[in-house]
Amino acid sequence: MTAVNQQLLPVVTDVIAGLKHKPGALLPILHEIQNRLGYIPPESVSLIAESLNQSRADIHGVISFYHQFRSTAPGRHTVEVCRAEACQSMGSRQLEAHAKATLGVDYHGTTSDQNITLEEVYCLGNCACSPSIRINDEIVGRVTPEKFDQLIDGLRSQKLEVN
Repeated sequence: MTAVNQQLLPVVTDVIAGLKHKPGALLPILHEIQNRLGYIPPESVSLIAESLNQSRADIHGVISFYHQFRSTAPGRHTVEVCRAEACQSMGSRQLEAHAKATLGVDYHGTTSDQNITLEEVYCLGNCACSPSIRINDEIVGRVTPEKFDQLIDGLRSQKLEVN
């Protein structure tokens, strides 16, 4: 394993050890790994499969079936565009096209500078202020293409942290 994988291994094994004995443990394990790491590293699939006595294909199938699971690290910021009916009726289809064009990525993609990952979400519970987006953990309503650009410019202007 590479150095990065060696750093992730203790997190993955800790999650598996803590949850593998629960009934229906696969989804809780996947959620917890992603909560801790931001994604599910592909090299963790075999560890999960072995621990749960399932095939790697079974584990991979679940990861690829659910859109919320990522197999690559997300960008520094996650921008989610609401695609629910209320937001669609207020212009979210145009907003999502603008977001994709502005960022130069499709859903589940990350900008080339690794700063922003674009995701879809099917309701943010902010219907009265449609269309809505969520940036990291903050919900923003009544988002126009111009407002989206301002928000993205703000994300891009933040200084990157140096580790």
